[in-house]
Amino acid sequence: MIAITDPDDPRIAPFRAIREKDLVGRKGLFIAEGTVVLRVLAEAPAERFSADCILVLENRLAGIEDVLAAYPDDVPVYTCNSQVMNAITGFDMHRGVLALGRITGTHSAADLAATLPDDALVVVCVGLSNHDNAGAIFRNATALGADAIFLDATSCDPLYRKAIRVSVGSVLKMPWTREGDGAALLSTLAQAGFEVIALSPQGSEALQHVSPRGRTALVLGTEGEGLPAEIMETFRTIRIPQAPGLDSLNVGNAAAIALYQLALAKGRIG
Repeated sequence: MIAITDPDDPRIAPFRAIREKDLVGRKGLFIAEGTVVLRVLAEAPAERFSADCILVLENRLAGIEDVLAAYPDDVPVYTCNSQVMNAITGFDMHRGVLALGRITGTHSAADLAATLPDDALVVVCVGLSNHDNAGAIFRNATALGADAIFLDATSCDPLYRKAIRVSVGSVLKMPWTREGDGAALLSTLAQAGFEVIALSPQGSEALQHVSPRGRTALVLGTEGEGLPAEIMETFRTIRIPQAPGLDSLNVGNAAAIALYQLALAKGRIG
């Protein structure tokens, strides 16, 4: 335990003003926030993620001793009072628990697909731009038994601080990759034996009539614009029937409904 009394201490520089900046894309680092996420990071596969250091409010230490004990001894734990913590982060940091995480390894879409089972259920995000939705999709996919998430390069990075928090750490549990063009990504999955099913309010089939067999990839688009026409014209499309008067469901909610139906049909839940 290392006490921090100066908000400008260089040892805690990565945590400074975290509301205004994010570490995504900066040497493979990210911020994990909250006790639950801290616990998940401790349990994450070492070949994917690790922790560089931890910053905790003094009055939170007693309640998370078991979580901190799960980290290697060489991970420094910095402590401070609430006044110093708020000066460091730039806002009222009532959760009082932060970790600086590091990406230790990644894999390509083709390599990830090759590791999945013959009856795999995966989510593919194309052009997903909202970090709250990204976090919700990861949480839903984890809860409903999906095997992996594939994001194209135009989708937001799920290691953004808010996305990790909304996912309740699921971003650090669920195997995922983020790369390339959406259509090319789906082509890779199709070649790996996945039936590609694109979810859209304009889908040609109702969700409840879909009986997935073998490897299944559920494709989600961004809010508003939805999926590109090229994808809608190339692959099977489904919709969630809904009452008239509203354009569509939020993509995070739509993902939960569709994943529930597909996971149920595959015997993943129930």
